[in-house]
Amino acid sequence: MEAIRPVSRTLLRDRAYEAIRDAIVAGEIEPGAVVRDADLAERLGLSRAPVREAFSRLVDEGLLESKPQSYTRVTPVVAADVRDAAAVVGAMHELVTRVAVPRLMAADVEIMRAANERFAAAVTTGEVDLALRADDELHDVLVRVSGNRAAAATVARYTPLIRRLERRRFGEGGTCRSAGLHERLIEACAAGEVDAAVRVTAEIWRTLADLADFD
Repeated sequence: MEAIRPVSRTLLRDRAYEAIRDAIVAGEIEPGAVVRDADLAERLGLSRAPVREAFSRLVDEGLLESKPQSYTRVTPVVAADVRDAAAVVGAMHELVTRVAVPRLMAADVEIMRAANERFAAAVTTGEVDLALRADDELHDVLVRVSGNRAAAATVARYTPLIRRLERRRFGEGGTCRSAGLHERLIEACAAGEVDAAVRVTAEIWRTLADLADFD
């Protein structure tokens, strides 16, 4: 029984955070919905403490808003917030692309190709979860290879704000990001063309910022 150890408090907090974040991004908990720590703790099979900690983190990241002694609720999807997040995340992706491209191995490029194939297929069949997961896998290759933990943390923090809008537009008949843009990025990476890869990365994120013009 030595392999069975108590689950750490930090792990419980992270589990609560990830589950609630994903439910908000997926629209399962809609903008404006009031959330209660007791209700979510029961649904997650956790105590209220890690859920409260998750709430605090999600407020800090802009997915929840809280009025002390009154309510905690899901924030609306605000165009300005999405544009700001896209600008920051885009800048981080340009940074990691510049660093990562000279370090990429053939296996890394193949992972990107396979992810883009899954992305294109999921867009065609309207499977938004699969499309966004494949999109993350493609871009995460460059984040990982760059080794820049600060950039990785920034991307992880602000991407959920963008994902909420992408999911909404996907549901309205949009196609998320272009598999063609991804293909251009992959070809530049395979050729070791740093400047070209950075330019395509910038174009991808400009497209997302333009998606936020819905006010």
